[in-house]
Amino acid sequence: MASFRGLRLVFTVCCVCVLAAEAKYMVYNTSGGIVPGKLNVHLVPHSHDDVGWLKTIDQYYVGSNNSIQVACVQNVLDSLIPALLADKNRKFIFAEQAFFQRWWRDQSEGMKITVKMLVNSGQLEFINGGMCMHDEATTHYIDMIDQTTLGHRFLKEDFNVTPRVGWQIDPFGHSAVQAYLLGAEVGFDSLFFARIDYQDRAKRSSDKTLEVIWQGSKSRGSSSQIFTGAFYAGNYEPPTGFYYEFDSDSPVVQDDMDLFDYNVQERVSDFVAAAISQANVTRSNHIMWTMGTDFNYQYAHTWFRNMDKLIHYVNQDGRVNALYSTPSIYTDTKYDLYESWPLKTEDYFPYADRENSYWTGYFTSRPALKGYVRTMSGYYLVARQLEFFSGRKELGPTTDSLADALAIVQHHDAVTGTEQQHVANDYAKRLSIGYKESEEVVATALGCMTQASTSECKSLATKFMQANAPELSCPLMNISYCPATEVDLSRGKKLAVLVYNPLGWKRTEIVRIPVVNENVNVRDAAGQLILSQLIPIVNASIANTKFYASAYLGKSSNVSPKYWLAFTAVVPPLGFSSYVISSDKLGASVLSKQLLYTFEWSQSSPIEIGSGSLKLVHSGINGKLMHYINSRSMVNISLEQSYSYFTGYDRSADYQASGAYVFRPNGSFPVLSEEKVPLTVFRGPLFDEVHQMINSWIYQITRVYKEMEHVEFEFEVGPIPIDDGFGKEIVTRIKSKIGNNKIFYTDSNGRDFLERIRDHRTDWDLQVNQPIAGNYYPINLGAYIKDENSELSVLVDRSVGGSSIDDGELEIMLHRRLLYDDSRGVAEALNETVCIEKKCLGLTIQGKYYVRIDPLGEGSKWRRSFGQEIYSPFILAFSEQDDEWTNFPTHTFSAVDPSYSLPNNVAIITLQELENGNVLFRLAHLFEVGEDKDLSVMATVDLKRVFANKKINKVKEMSLSANQERDEMEKKRLSWKVEGSNTNERKVLRGGPVDPVKLAVELSPMEIRTFIIEFN
Repeated sequence: MASFRGLRLVFTVCCVCVLAAEAKYMVYNTSGGIVPGKLNVHLVPHSHDDVGWLKTIDQYYVGSNNSIQVACVQNVLDSLIPALLADKNRKFIFAEQAFFQRWWRDQSEGMKITVKMLVNSGQLEFINGGMCMHDEATTHYIDMIDQTTLGHRFLKEDFNVTPRVGWQIDPFGHSAVQAYLLGAEVGFDSLFFARIDYQDRAKRSSDKTLEVIWQGSKSRGSSSQIFTGAFYAGNYEPPTGFYYEFDSDSPVVQDDMDLFDYNVQERVSDFVAAAISQANVTRSNHIMWTMGTDFNYQYAHTWFRNMDKLIHYVNQDGRVNALYSTPSIYTDTKYDLYESWPLKTEDYFPYADRENSYWTGYFTSRPALKGYVRTMSGYYLVARQLEFFSGRKELGPTTDSLADALAIVQHHDAVTGTEQQHVANDYAKRLSIGYKESEEVVATALGCMTQASTSECKSLATKFMQANAPELSCPLMNISYCPATEVDLSRGKKLAVLVYNPLGWKRTEIVRIPVVNENVNVRDAAGQLILSQLIPIVNASIANTKFYASAYLGKSSNVSPKYWLAFTAVVPPLGFSSYVISSDKLGASVLSKQLLYTFEWSQSSPIEIGSGSLKLVHSGINGKLMHYINSRSMVNISLEQSYSYFTGYDRSADYQASGAYVFRPNGSFPVLSEEKVPLTVFRGPLFDEVHQMINSWIYQITRVYKEMEHVEFEFEVGPIPIDDGFGKEIVTRIKSKIGNNKIFYTDSNGRDFLERIRDHRTDWDLQVNQPIAGNYYPINLGAYIKDENSELSVLVDRSVGGSSIDDGELEIMLHRRLLYDDSRGVAEALNETVCIEKKCLGLTIQGKYYVRIDPLGEGSKWRRSFGQEIYSPFILAFSEQDDEWTNFPTHTFSAVDPSYSLPNNVAIITLQELENGNVLFRLAHLFEVGEDKDLSVMATVDLKRVFANKKINKVKEMSLSANQERDEMEKKRLSWKVEGSNTNERKVLRGGPVDPVKLAVELSPMEIRTFIIEFN
């Protein structure tokens, strides 16, 4: 994303002068290396290539749609190879594998041999190595791992290289998880980036601490440390005056004395001055210049010609030393100094590039896309599991297209919501295509697995598919649109429901599906009647269903479901259970009792919701939430929930508006009811619901389950009105009496929780100019506050921004609709609409968040276990059957030993069959050191019992991205000296080697272990 320099128009006037001169050929000396005792300037040629932003990924690659931006990555790579071949000393780094793989597929064998030669010689270095340069605020750690693995395994297989350096130069702030998980754990020796807060940069420049040792995890301790450098100028470009793209206006090095404008000495002096300026804020006599920026080197010769000259003449001058370099060379040079470096902990959020310009809006921007990404991420995990159980098909379908789409959308101008609208549409389209192919994988696998044997599965799979095999055609289930369940059961049909559990422990949860009939029952695989509950689908939901089904599918269902049917599903680990829904003249399902409170007169008694341990108390006067009571945990605390909105700044004040990147509120206003709001309560044996039409564009359902101890808030927000000329950013606030004294906690990419202190930064004295936006942090899993008695936790279903602006409160931003561009390059206002024919409405967002209050020290169990269940929900498959049908031959399945389940503190985050038949397998410990008295301990997983139906031949532990063996990686990694380090520091606990006989895997708190498993 090019946001450092404004857009400019370049007018070129060409004057051709022919002078009589003797022909001559100049050879430039670029062979110099590092010179001890001198200031060494490491010139690092690079091109930053966004995997979508103003144009789509494919438009950027082929160079189309140039009316938006002149950019062609194909030209970059085509131009680069001959430029490197022209001088063996030239070097170049390339990061984005989504682009390189497109180019690589089209090359001849001869060109591939040439490129491999350049890679082996070190002239061309692959850096970072993921499919994209992923964002660090709005991405989930599993997605970060998956997209990095996809790129790293390609590089290992095709080039036998393992990237050494993290190159996150453009993301808008940097996460602790990036440092230790996607840095140290993938084997990187260093990590470099550009964007840190402008106040932080000023302090670090003054103290010469732009380069540090970053320890991102308190649980992983010193093993999580990585050398980290923040670029001197806050961008990833060369110093001013040293841009050499073909359309650049920087002065070239004109060294032909027979021509006008000879400027060698001037250029050398400018170079030396810029180098000394940077050296004054950098430790040691080595500095790095990033020679390139967005989509540069489309004509690589212009860059290398001028850098050749600079190296030649600067080194002749002798005041400083210049050399072609790479971040790996630079890292090794810094390491060889054997100096001690300052220690950095926590993260680099939030990021502001100047006063009143906090890049905290993108934490929530495009919430529909963020929700879609999270849904597809969980689905991809399931699809890979089922692909393994049924066997990967050589001829397809496979999960590969979904893998590719998910990898690309992790880009820092994708899931962030900071791309142009047509590019956001392209990301969604790719996800949809990937989903449809993976849906075939899942449907085929489940159809196969419901047969009595593998041989039967192979012979009957096609017939079964034709006979209405399980089909997963309900991507719009969230708006109660699911044709597969809209079967008229009164005509003797039955609906079979398969419920798949991708987690490694047994789960008991409520399943909800839309149905047409009222008189239905639900039976389990044994034919036993299951308690079920019917809830009427309200008119507001029906209207949304029709509108959005038409918008996304181009058609609307002729049948409108009337009820949500809910029942309790009990599903084994890594397995499925089956249920049958059929007509019942007696109506075995319990129709929820409906109570309407209009508040037209004062009602003295409060309204109590919940039939289990947890109860909510609403006011009898206005229906507002008042109390949270848990009889089991003895929690009894006042609790309020409300909606507010911030109006977005326009560009009248210092030209800084609130936009896709930047959150700049211009006042906070409560969402007031437009009239007295009736409160409708539905009571049933499984859960109670409270329905509230807050105003014409906010609808909320508050749900309390009998057997659970959290509150589920389901919301629909939109279309956000803009008729008053103001953009709006919608938040929900949860208010309690908890005295958190400015301290709150948010997760890092769904992994570690970090302490936040309002109006405070650990690394510098914060000058507060935006007391709201400057206290917003990214949330992917949840946030919580606590005092000496209680903890209030909120978990989310997608990436959002949030904070604790006042003590006792947590707030999360749900939706944004803005009218101005925030001048960071995207050149569009964040004003999402949905159009049917000529009617366009602002986008409505539907989602959920979850709230729970626990005694102090007991909240982490719920945050970790239920958080994993939010990420990996049940997957439902449906099959319409006739009246004679009873059940599938295999109606219950579990991949693990029937008497076994994973420990409560461990999750399987990858189970994937690779092309060679081996299996990629990852386990993650879910708890931090000291987080829970029972679960923050060493855990053990028995692989023999996890793979009960298979015989393991060999287990090989790998790096996190599975591109090298773990032992090999640890031997190679550089171990840095830290200022003030204590040799008596607590030793980092780590699981031991896997015994080839016992096959037991140990995991210590926050440890993730990756294996390649070979089966007989």
